[in-house]
Amino acid sequence: MGVRPPSSGDDEEPDSIEFGIAAIDARLKDADLSFPATKDDVRAELGHERIPYDVNGNDVPLSEMLDRVPTTKFDSRQELLNQLHQPFEEYRQNRSGGVVAQVRSLLPF
Repeated sequence: MGVRPPSSGDDEEPDSIEFGIAAIDARLKDADLSFPATKDDVRAELGHERIPYDVNGNDVPLSEMLDRVPTTKFDSRQELLNQLHQPFEEYRQNRSGGVVAQVRSLLPF
């Protein structure tokens, strides 16, 4: 997932804030990891990375999210991302301040 931060009033396009599986995908593109890969392979390469799980920048170690995935081998990057999607969504929902906090985090004021 990714959300654009509020505009600062200039004409320059703002960068987007990546969190959840979008943030993992960005790190995977830079990682020296090939597929198929085991959970241990992913943990060795990226397990120490802290991944933002919401637009506020709150993060969680990828190794913790990998512990929530029942699969031990991933045939592709997309399979890994698909397996991590639900744990990240549950983690985000369980730690958010509710709908009002989510909407407030998206507003520029």
